This record gives sequence, C-alpha cells and structure tokens, in this order.
Amino acid sequence: MSITIIPRSRKVRILATLGPASRSPEMIEKLYRAGADAFRVNMSHGAQADHAATIKTIRGLEKALGRPSTILVDLQGPKLRVGAFADGVAMLKTGDAFTLDRDPEPGDTRRVCLPHRELFEVLDVGTRLLLDDGKVVLRVTARDTDRIDTRVEVGGALSNNKGLNVPDVVVPMAALTKKDRSDLAFALDQGVDWVALSFVQRPEDVAEARRLIDGRASLLAKIEKPAAIERLDSILELADAVMVARGDLGVELPPQDVPPMQKRIVESARRLGRPVVVATQMLESMIKAPTPTRAEVSDVATAIYDGADAIMLSAESAAGDWPEESVAMMNSIAEAVERDPGYQARIHFTVTRPDPTTADALAEAASSIANTVSASAIICFTASGSTARRVARERPAVPLLVLTPKLETARRLGLQWGVHAVHTRDIGSFEEMVAKAKRMALRHGIAVAGDRVIVIAGVPFGTPGSTNMLHVVRLSGDELKDRT
Repeated sequence: MSITIIPRSRKVRILATLGPASRSPEMIEKLYRAGADAFRVNMSHGAQADHAATIKTIRGLEKALGRPSTILVDLQGPKLRVGAFADGVAMLKTGDAFTLDRDPEPGDTRRVCLPHRELFEVLDVGTRLLLDDGKVVLRVTARDTDRIDTRVEVGGALSNNKGLNVPDVVVPMAALTKKDRSDLAFALDQGVDWVALSFVQRPEDVAEARRLIDGRASLLAKIEKPAAIERLDSILELADAVMVARGDLGVELPPQDVPPMQKRIVESARRLGRPVVVATQMLESMIKAPTPTRAEVSDVATAIYDGADAIMLSAESAAGDWPEESVAMMNSIAEAVERDPGYQARIHFTVTRPDPTTADALAEAASSIANTVSASAIICFTASGSTARRVARERPAVPLLVLTPKLETARRLGLQWGVHAVHTRDIGSFEEMVAKAKRMALRHGIAVAGDRVIVIAGVPFGTPGSTNMLHVVRLSGDELKDRT
C-alpha cells in the first residue's frame, strides 16, 4: 500500500514550473515536500525527449508521495518577431520614421523585415506596435501589402528577432502552430493531465484545441491578450480552466490596468466554477535572491484573498538559484493568508450562484450544513470530478476530501482549490459509501473520532453526473479496523 500523506492545510494550490534548476528527481521531490501541488512543463524551452524524462520522473514519484501527481504542459503558441539587423542591433530614435517590410535583407535604423504576412492585411493607420516587451513603441502611419510605415513613439535599441505585440488588433493567426500540434500530440501520448493553450484570442481557438484533445486531458486557456478579455465569458464556457498570464497582459495593457483585469478574470472564472491560475512574476526577485520583496509577498497574498484556485511560479522554480525556497515561501504566504480570521469573508466577496441543478444545490448545501453542524470535512464521491468542482466553487471552510475510482480524475483535480483527491476503488452500495467515507476521513487525517463529516455522492453509484445525495455521518474511530 502506498504511503499516506496528510492533506495540506491550505486550500490554494501551488503550480511550480520545472526547468534546468528543478527537473531532477531529487529536486522535484523537494519541491513537492516544500508545497508544490502540480508541475508545469513549458514547451517553449527544451526538447520533447527531455520533457518525457521529466514527466516520467513526476509519475515515478507518485507512489512514494502517496498522492496523485498533476502535470500541466504549456504550449508555446505563435511568436511574432521582427527579422535580423546588419549590425545585430539598431538604435531607433523617437520621432523617426521606421518601416517593417517583407524584404529578408538585414535591417538598419530605417527598416527591418517582418516575416508575418498576416499583419500586412490587418494593421490600420494608428495601430500601436510594441517591440521587445514594449520597450520600443511604433505607431502605424501607412501600410500596403508589402510594407508598414510607422513613426517611432518610444525609441530604443532593437536587436535581432525581438518579439512584437499588437494589442489593439485581433491577429488572424491560429493559436496552434505546427510546433504546438506536435507538442500537443506528444503531451497527450505522455498522458499529461492539463494542456495550457497560449495566444488565445477567440472562443474558436479554444474549440479547436478541445477538438484535438478529445477528452484526453483538461484544457486551460491562457488569458494574455486584450482580445481574449473582450470575449472572456465565451472562452470560459469552452475551457476547463483559465490562467491570468500577467506577463503578456502587462505588455499589451498599461501596467495599471493589469490588477483590475486580474480581479475581473478571477471573479468571472469563479462565478462559472472554472479553476483559475494567477501567474507570472509572483516572486520574481527570488530568481536570484533567497527572499522576496514585500511587494511580491503582498501580490501573492492578493491573489489568494481573491480566491484564485492556484498560484504559479515560473522562472523562480524553473531556472532560478532558489527553486525549493521559492516554493516554500509561496507555501508560507498561502498558509499565513488562510490563517487570517478575515480570509473566509474575503474569498466570499465573489458571489457564486448555483445553477438550477440537483448537483449544484447539494454542493451549496454541503458548505452551509458543514458550518451549521460544525462538520470537520466534506467528502465527495465522484467519477468525472464535476461534483468536486461544484463543491470547491463554494469555497467551504472545511477540507474537501474527494474519492474517485479514476486516476485521471484525481490527477486533474490537482489545480482545484481545497481538494485532496484520493484514487480508490469504486463503491456499490450506500453502506459501503458510508463505511469508506469514515475510513478515508480517519486515514487521511481530516477528521477524528467523534467528528461529523458531510458525504456527497450519486445514486446509482458509478454513474457520472448522478449526484443526488447528501448524508451527515459521525465517526466512531472503529472504522480503521475495517480494511476492505
């Protein structure tokens, strides 16, 4: 039998990116024990063979750690870039004219190649172009099918192959490139739990990825472009989760607009019951320093107070000097926030109204009843994970123990707020349900003898989508004697 790991006391999940500093088996285990609940594999860097080894390592630790492992593969998405310069770099001066054209010859201070045909058809006069993460800003003054004339609004050094952002236009490019399709096929063959889709602009982008995934993994849409925000609710309807990708949002939006946009995305996702991840530069200074700035700590705390399901580390855990310490710090911040007596009130500032279904009504009732009878936990039996997601949306004050006969369901729930998922055999009767709920509550340390727990399940047992029963039981302490 696998080792039993006591559930973490905190509810928000921590998603840690793996990379050169953290992909060894020893470091991955250290990150888990420091607080990581799920691991991100970034397809923007490294070869598929390296990522396959990383995924194998994570799965290999699953038994030793005593709980399902959760793996998210992040697809790179299209990258808009300018061409090369004759001298490797050009100094663009504010007020000067500068041309983007389709001539592959190396550029200079007057022009450079733009190898993206699609842009020549959609950029109108007045459109802003942001280069090198917004350090250089151009404004379109004229364009035709072969050239885009601009005026330099913010000058600076521009070197070879720097990135280009077009915040004011829906770029007529698919979210999945040829590389992404290859990486997606690889990820699905590896049996990953989540796929993150970059460069989402329209609901159609999400629909295409969902068609290709065909149920073999859950789909997370990264919200990193203003066009996606304009159609946020439609994207949320199609995605299984979303990420507030603040790095690219911070390039395409004025910096002061990012915090309210983050709150809007988190609130919208929570209303619809979709897990939401807040990401990018959360503990940025810990790439090089063993401790974060006070502002970074406050930033992480704000996301937790808003009720985000997960908070993510990027370069801090992937390539920084202090990967284990970064995870431990994020874990400490989360625990401190959730100990705050005002935490429960703050996460309920967002009103999450249940849909008019039996399952939603029971999920809402479970949280209320747990408070009324001072229950120690809510125990949810589920095959697909939908009931667990409904209960988690209510942000109950007590732990949520989820029992599922499907390992893939247990793994996918690793990004869900408050869930401690256990892969276990299915049940076949009411009596077996009650006995197993009591036994698992004691075994996993979420309740003790004499405590009450709330049990939610569906009859007939083993039928997805049949959640229709709520039961309150008291633990006697004798349940652990029965190992069946």
